[in-house]
Amino acid sequence: MVDDTGKLLLRLTLGVLFLLHGIAKITTGVSGIEGMLTSAGLPGFLAYGVYIGEVLAPILLIVGFYSRIAAAIIAFNMVVAIALAHAKDILQLGQQGGWALELQGMFLFTALALALIGPGRFSINRR
Repeated sequence: MVDDTGKLLLRLTLGVLFLLHGIAKITTGVSGIEGMLTSAGLPGFLAYGVYIGEVLAPILLIVGFYSRIAAAIIAFNMVVAIALAHAKDILQLGQQGGWALELQGMFLFTALALALIGPGRFSINRR
């Protein structure tokens, strides 16, 4: 029961915090991401995949429906975000001495952990 409560807390935290980024993309669009993709030599239309990674996957994670897949999608989204927008900061420290990519790292590794451990029984899939 305690493990399942911890899994629920992780799912809700990652899902809600990541969904807020998705809501921002819905309201402001993905032109900035499209520009980063084309600068990297990738097709700009891939920017619309952010809606899967930052809107659909977090909602699935929150309700616990195909949570492992949703968490893996979020992890992939973070790998792409780090590679496109934060690659220069991977080995950098911030002004307070912590890793410059703390938030991105927390999102990435929390998503990976959830993909590995699953959603717990407080989920739609209950696995």
